[in-house]
Amino acid sequence: MQLIPRYLVNNRITIIANEAGFITEYRPVYQRQIKVYKGIDNTLQFRLLNADQKPIDVSSYTPKFVAFDESNQMVIEHNATQIYNDDSAATRGLFEVTISENDLLNIKSQYLKYNVYLVDSNNGKTLTYADSHFGGCGTIYVDPCQMPGPLDSYSVTTFTQYSQGEDLWYSESITAEPAINGNEALHTAAIYTDTFAGDVVVQATLDNQITGTTKWANVATATLSGSETEPTPINFTGVFSHLRFKTEVDPATISKILVRN
Repeated sequence: MQLIPRYLVNNRITIIANEAGFITEYRPVYQRQIKVYKGIDNTLQFRLLNADQKPIDVSSYTPKFVAFDESNQMVIEHNATQIYNDDSAATRGLFEVTISENDLLNIKSQYLKYNVYLVDSNNGKTLTYADSHFGGCGTIYVDPCQMPGPLDSYSVTTFTQYSQGEDLWYSESITAEPAINGNEALHTAAIYTDTFAGDVVVQATLDNQITGTTKWANVATATLSGSETEPTPINFTGVFSHLRFKTEVDPATISKILVRN
């Protein structure tokens, strides 16, 4: 039997405020890289110290957290979600910032820069430092390995008429991801249209390669009236090799079909 320990600890970062002015030391202290994980809310605890390494009461401030990407565009901004103000030695200067799952949803795995500053009742701002050399910016690594997110949707945008003069159109084929699906694989499609009226038929095949002789079977149908103002969803199950869409109405007003397997 393998015993593998896991740890449940607070992600706590110490920051420094230059309230009265102080001489810098000869080496940076407290500077460390923060890791946050996609797919989950990340709670960061910050503790504010002065030059004498004593915690500073932050109950009269609103701590602000901001993060920037490689092009210096701000991607995250939050106020502190909790400030510990019971004035005990254990909690003085301590506050929390939560980076939510939605904050990181569209951020790829990368290094971000972050900063923390304090806003007082008169809207005055006090910058805090990540180390004693007045380094204002810290580093955050956005790690996708802890909670992997969903795969990107497939976008179907091209339909081809079966033969000239015949009212039958087929979309390009896409993979149905049979390797990652179980026996009751759920597939979801969203049909984006503009006054399209008719049936959109989902077709599937078990053939590994798509050729001119591939056999396709109808697995689901969505009927649209032409008055839809929102995307039309359609769900179906099954383990297939490839999918495509068929319609007997000119699909010029179908802007796209998004598919997630």
